[in-house]
Amino acid sequence: MYAKIKIFGDLYVKTGMHIGGSSAFAAIGAVDSPVIRDTRSSLPMIPGSSLKGKMRTLLAKEFNGQVVEPENDHERIARLFGSSKKEKVRRSRLLFADMVLANEGELRKAGLQSMTEVKFENSISRATAIANPRQIERTVAGSVFELDLIYELEKEEEFIEDMETLAEGMKLLQYDYLGGSGSRGYGKVEFQNIEAEAVVGDVDEALMEQCNRILAETTQR
Repeated sequence: MYAKIKIFGDLYVKTGMHIGGSSAFAAIGAVDSPVIRDTRSSLPMIPGSSLKGKMRTLLAKEFNGQVVEPENDHERIARLFGSSKKEKVRRSRLLFADMVLANEGELRKAGLQSMTEVKFENSISRATAIANPRQIERTVAGSVFELDLIYELEKEEEFIEDMETLAEGMKLLQYDYLGGSGSRGYGKVEFQNIEAEAVVGDVDEALMEQCNRILAETTQR
């Protein structure tokens, strides 16, 4: 059978998050490390590739017995995220959309004038004690991005296991971080209100109910 399942909900930012954009043409005095933004609205965004790559990396740590190249990932990972292994190329069953900040109005009502903050940091040379200050732009805590995934259902017998793998990736991310500088407290996120619905093809209602129960458990308690 063939069907498409839309998986949606919210990605809530719990601590300032930095997913970097280009600073190649920054003006003098500008932020050293800006966040990536949507070209049209200039709002902070999370590229689908950032979310996909982070989740795949975390799942690889759990499912792979050793460190391997992505084309040699565990079968459960390769099914969801694809593989470029020579003579065994596989398309990703899971499609990630870019996510643009969705609650600008709410943040402005709370008194914020900007959707980002600038965090000043210093690295100090142990040998010379000379400080090297830098400015890092972060998407503010409380930001919400609308999750938009499409899962291509090809084999009904693998559907539930694929959803369990996806849910595990979401859980792992909630106990890790998204973006850079996670060891310094950046990028803590939480999935909220995650649901799935069949948008193409007919999928058994019992399977969809089971799928939604699995995804609902990704919300961190």
